[in-house]
Amino acid sequence: MITRKRLRPPEERALPLQNLVTAALDDMKAVNVRVLDVRGLTDIVDTMVIASGNSDRHVRSIAERVVEKARAAGLRPLGTEGARDGEWVLVDLQDVLVHVMLPRVREFYGLEHLWDSGPVEAAVAAPAVARAAARRRRISR
Repeated sequence: MITRKRLRPPEERALPLQNLVTAALDDMKAVNVRVLDVRGLTDIVDTMVIASGNSDRHVRSIAERVVEKARAAGLRPLGTEGARDGEWVLVDLQDVLVHVMLPRVREFYGLEHLWDSGPVEAAVAAPAVARAAARRRRISR
């Protein structure tokens, strides 16, 4: 079995790529851009960037610009998915994963809630669970 070692710390690798991606999104007027640090949640990727486009054509154009900028910087994207339909395009840049989607698709899947606030929601949910359990105990008496 071959194990690949990371040559540089994730912060050093992801930050220039993250800046490149956010610049490309800004160039194409992407809406509601969120950058999520997911290093503590998954080993697949260090950073997820989620952005919205106004139409399916806009979503495809934004994703194409991200790929163009990455190639111009000497980086080869691992893959692009969803460009044909244009509702949700995923660009895999190894350390940075870019999701560009229509607002209705973004709202439906709620990736920000899934990846950004996982531990926070658990901490917030704990008092609510305790209150519900206390209510059940009072009702059962």
